Amino acid sequence: MRTGLYPGTFDPITLGHVDIIERACLLVDRLVIGVAINRDKGPLFSLEERVAMVEAESARLSETTGTEIVAHPFENLLIDCARDVGASIIIRGLRAVADFEYEYQMVGMNRKLDHSIDTVFLMADADRQAIASKLVKEIARLGGDVAPFVRPEIKAALAEKFGK
Repeated sequence: MRTGLYPGTFDPITLGHVDIIERACLLVDRLVIGVAINRDKGPLFSLEERVAMVEAESARLSETTGTEIVAHPFENLLIDCARDVGASIIIRGLRAVADFEYEYQMVGMNRKLDHSIDTVFLMADADRQAIASKLVKEIARLGGDVAPFVRPEIKAALAEKFGK
């Protein structure tokens, strides 16, 4: 069984993330979505809320793709998380050239830490490449419509957070 790890903060999970998950399901038998506990980013949603969002989306996607998908919170090194879940590949989404520069450095460091775990870059569909959780939160905070970027449940959760 080939296991992949798709890490991120998922604050919140967007349609761009969903697109990458769907594409990743074509590459692996089991996909672990690593929900990062990143205190430096100061997430809007709690870890429990983010995991619940990922689990809800995972259940739907697992049913449609036939791939086992699980959410896994983590706070250790990405490479250690990959080892913990038995992943042979790390899946990363790319949106722009700026993403690639950072990811390129990360791959180099991860390969030094464990050369047996490869990284695969996937690009979301062209109409979803610009979607970023940070921008979605800003749009929601300012009362804009985030429906083109997230599922209705996430839109409702954002509205609740911002009292809209």
